[in-house]
Amino acid sequence: MHNNVISLVFLFLSLLLISCTNLTHDTNSTQNSNSPHNSAELYLQPEMGHGHMQSPINIRSFKEKESNGHQITLNYKDKINAVENLGSTVQLDFEAGSTISYEEVKYELKQMHFHTPSEHLVDGITFPMEMHIVAKNSPVNKNAIPKYLVIGILFKEGLNNKFLDEFLNKIPKNEHTLTNLEVGTVRLDDLLYRNDLNDVKNFYHYPGSLTTPPYTQTVQWFIFKHVIEASPEQIKTINAIEGNNARHIQGIFSRSVD
Repeated sequence: MHNNVISLVFLFLSLLLISCTNLTHDTNSTQNSNSPHNSAELYLQPEMGHGHMQSPINIRSFKEKESNGHQITLNYKDKINAVENLGSTVQLDFEAGSTISYEEVKYELKQMHFHTPSEHLVDGITFPMEMHIVAKNSPVNKNAIPKYLVIGILFKEGLNNKFLDEFLNKIPKNEHTLTNLEVGTVRLDDLLYRNDLNDVKNFYHYPGSLTTPPYTQTVQWFIFKHVIEASPEQIKTINAIEGNNARHIQGIFSRSVD
């Protein structure tokens, strides 16, 4: 009887040791795994240390507040005059003269560029591409920090996109070179309706920063709620030029999205 009890205790301790060993192995495997599931979990952990108003962020649509009622006023001339291969991104340049106003601040439309994959997330979802329409308010005092307004357009895989087709084959192959475009051959109107751009209810809005150095924290961000379709081939073409150039999401801190 005594020997049987000793045997059962020994067996129990052996099974417990094996179980603990397997648990430790499984935990280490999970931590070191590069699977998409675990990568997504890691990506959802925001970076810290650059400031309390950094971009991009993970937008939680279910926590969205009602729009504050302010309107965007667009004085837009559909005049895109160049496409650039900057190595780090593909950029389209606006001819001077188009402006956008928000809260009594007037911004001049400067350029549009792309990020693959998207920089902003919505409810933890990353999209394959994001376009930023960048407008800048240059202060009278040259020593003052300029203000920016950036409209973010998210893309998902789907049908061929007419707007992208208008310039994809015109992107220069060499980095840091540009191709001049005849005004009217590339039209933002083929991507977005102007009335949509004038209504803040069509956007997630929050104050943030540039997503590239110097990460200036004077940006009014407007992320278009409607996700635009582009073909997988179109997205791959842009990604082949600029690579994966999305900045990691940042901490939202006390900011709110409206």
